[in-house]
Amino acid sequence: MRLHTTTWGSGDRVALLIHGIMSDHRTWRRVAPALAERGYRVVAVDLRGHGATGPAGRYRPDDYADDVAETLPRGAELAIGHSLGGLTLARAVERLAPRRAVYVDPAWHMATAEEGFDPELFTGFKSATAERIRALNPRWEEADVAVELATLNDWDPGTARALPEFRTAELMPAKAEVPSLVTLADPSFLISPERAGLLRERGFEVRTVAGAGHTIHRDDFDGFMASLEGWI
Repeated sequence: MRLHTTTWGSGDRVALLIHGIMSDHRTWRRVAPALAERGYRVVAVDLRGHGATGPAGRYRPDDYADDVAETLPRGAELAIGHSLGGLTLARAVERLAPRRAVYVDPAWHMATAEEGFDPELFTGFKSATAERIRALNPRWEEADVAVELATLNDWDPGTARALPEFRTAELMPAKAEVPSLVTLADPSFLISPERAGLLRERGFEVRTVAGAGHTIHRDDFDGFMASLEGWI
């Protein structure tokens, strides 16, 4: 499936951005221009079920990966994936072959119902108000609240209902296929300290942005950019 893309900048180096669930390219409203200022041509996708790409018939990890591999250029200087986008990037990274990959609080663990996971926690957020978004994300700028409302409007909740099926697949990468950084929230509800240690053993560099929530780049933009030092 060919995905809708948005581009910033015209530099010689290419950076790829892949958003998380319930979002789209607009989540990168500060990151993308910052990379463009550093000389990148930045290309961000709207995954299936999100943004201008629109809904699809199914939402499996390999479907997302196949889409980005079909849509995005091979051999980029940098690829960044957040949450679901991190899972997607990991499953497509051999085909995309970026020189460096950054996984931002990646969705490499799918909690069970016993651990408190309920897809309706996601689907119910479809109708979230600005007040609820502000309450859950007190560090966000007002522009991010507006972006969240807009992206939720364009989001297909079917993507969340498919999440329990992800548990049938191994989500943690077996190794770092390219030089890879994992940037984590503090704490991360997706990557425990034990999983972080395993990732280091598998060749990933792991950093944490102190005090940041899951959407690190919106919770603490400066901290997020600082965590990329040496990688961008």
